[in-house]
Amino acid sequence: MSLVTNGSQQTRVIKSDEEAIAVAQELADEFAIGASKRDQERILPYNEVEKLSQSGLLAITVPKEYGGAFVSNVTLMEVLTILTAGDSSLGQLPQNHLYSVEALRLDGTETQKQFFFSQILNGMRFGNAFSERGTKNVADLKTKLTRSGDDYLLNGQKFYSTGALFAHWIPVLCVDEEAGEGRTSIAHIPKETKGVTVIDDWSCFGQKGTGSGTTIFENVPVKAEHVLPHYLAFERPTCMGSFAQIMHAAVDVGIARDAMRETIQFVRKNPRPWIDSGVDYSYQDPLLIHKIGEMELKLHAAEAILRRAAEFMDRTFADMNEETTAATSIAVAESKAMAEEAVIFITNAFFEVSGTKSTLQQLNLDRHWRNGRAHTLHDPSRWKYHAVGNYYLNDAKPPRHGWI
Repeated sequence: MSLVTNGSQQTRVIKSDEEAIAVAQELADEFAIGASKRDQERILPYNEVEKLSQSGLLAITVPKEYGGAFVSNVTLMEVLTILTAGDSSLGQLPQNHLYSVEALRLDGTETQKQFFFSQILNGMRFGNAFSERGTKNVADLKTKLTRSGDDYLLNGQKFYSTGALFAHWIPVLCVDEEAGEGRTSIAHIPKETKGVTVIDDWSCFGQKGTGSGTTIFENVPVKAEHVLPHYLAFERPTCMGSFAQIMHAAVDVGIARDAMRETIQFVRKNPRPWIDSGVDYSYQDPLLIHKIGEMELKLHAAEAILRRAAEFMDRTFADMNEETTAATSIAVAESKAMAEEAVIFITNAFFEVSGTKSTLQQLNLDRHWRNGRAHTLHDPSRWKYHAVGNYYLNDAKPPRHGWI
């Protein structure tokens, strides 16, 4: 372990995969203590996010030549799963940050890499301003970057801005009129820049601590050296889209893992059996035992297929071409679909095996279902199944974008 100083604070610099997993578990254990209260009272996790930055986990995908650990994707997915099992909002928040780090790794200039990777190693956090409401589809963007002298001006409005409330820099997906139709760029903007307004209006019934609300940009100045031609990542074979998707799968698996843990704990502590079961304790009921077995099997399948997808990605990082990136996208699509199936099944079955008492509001056990249901709405699984089927049946490669 090493430390870098950022003002009066010190940020850990993680050096290995093993260290990353150990730090994630330590943080998750701490985050779990207040997770239910933060959800019930919608207490935004400013302090916890700061600890996440200082832990060094937000820098573990920085390449080794720039001072980072560049952990494997297998390790990265386990880190996200562990953090999510501690607090699902805090597990989701790094997703957009890590996406931006990967985008810079793939297409950033040397100057951009040196600047941003150094900032990240010092504890800097990216937020997110990618999605918009009221457009034709997710790829139909209205936020525009226009030339202003040697630099640019940015105008537009975003929603689902996960992490923007807690960010130092906000990467904004936008239309760069100079790049051409359909070619998007990422404009990196310090959060405190004049013309940037981040609004805490996230009202979802789940993932309450992600602050995924509105961000408005009004004639925001953007330096040319802070603009990334993001479309390049999709004009050649890369794992950019599958990298975004696999992190969502890891979050879903983390929610399922925590719900499964709490299911076992609740049933063991509240062993009142059903009248017809003929047993003294509910955990002796063969029908309940069967359901627990189903739940565990779903979880283990989701964990295994997530690891398999991460292994695909690690191999593709070493040999990136049309065939390997397509195979990785399909492996990730399988993982995303399986993770959704597992988390919805487990968080729903939780109440079936736990009984009416488990629905009491003060226990807040419904947060697992709410968080799982809300988060799994990222990128519909019906299209994952279609991509998988079309690939194996018709040898059709999946499209190149960030939603497959």
